[in-house]
Amino acid sequence: MSEKAMIFDIVRSSFVDGPGIRTTVFFKGCNLKCAWCHNPESQSTKKQLLFYENRCTHCGQCKTVCPNHMESCSQCGSCADVCPHDARQLCGEEITVQEIVAKVAKDTAFYTTSGGGITLSGGECMLYPAFIVQLLCVCRELGIHTAIDTAGAVPWHTFEQVMPVTNLFLYDLKAMDPEVHQRYVGTHLSLILDNYRKLIQSGSHVWVRVPVIPGVNDDQKQLDALYDLLKAYPPEKVELLPYHAMGEHKYGGLGKELIKFAAPDQLWFDKLKQRFAAMAKT
Repeated sequence: MSEKAMIFDIVRSSFVDGPGIRTTVFFKGCNLKCAWCHNPESQSTKKQLLFYENRCTHCGQCKTVCPNHMESCSQCGSCADVCPHDARQLCGEEITVQEIVAKVAKDTAFYTTSGGGITLSGGECMLYPAFIVQLLCVCRELGIHTAIDTAGAVPWHTFEQVMPVTNLFLYDLKAMDPEVHQRYVGTHLSLILDNYRKLIQSGSHVWVRVPVIPGVNDDQKQLDALYDLLKAYPPEKVELLPYHAMGEHKYGGLGKELIKFAAPDQLWFDKLKQRFAAMAKT
């Protein structure tokens, strides 16, 4: 039996997860708890039923198919299958390497003409090392460019498994103050920075991506620390990503508390991007 991993989405024709036209596979499960996460459904490794009360018309169709008569939930998804207004949505699918490859291979012509490929994201895709190594090897045999989108909070030996079989790392740096990082991201910063330095020293191709969250990681002290890190260990590209609120509605669907943040001032953000654009390794 083929090994399976839990994913929550596969997005084709992406232009934001690496070079060219890409297919991004979003793995379910994350060992971080970023307060601004725009995919909160990615954090659990299990299937989850999202319920959007504002869409529900109380038609009762869910009750007719629920094996537990809506008194408890086994995450079977029967109610989501029959809901006419998408008020109930089951998030999470177990999938094999072969099933992913079948979907990815459909767009091989677009990868070839655009310099694109497949990006493994999440959640944290590096929580599935054996699975993603197998997937990356198959993609390499097919001549498909591969990228790993990671927050880096995994043991270094996980990187050692993945490095020989992927073309690119998209490395997320969330905050540069250890206390801020612990408070808003939910884990220690030291492992992430150590892994980043080792990854650059290994000669791997690395793009750094930084979400800019006003009031969290946009103070001058943290920006200077980030600048110093990237100057000492330059990646091939630096992408600053402004906070956006596109995933806020998902918190209600999961019954989770939402912490609101504001988008950065556009003029200030544009100047910040200019400063960090020069950090990339030439």
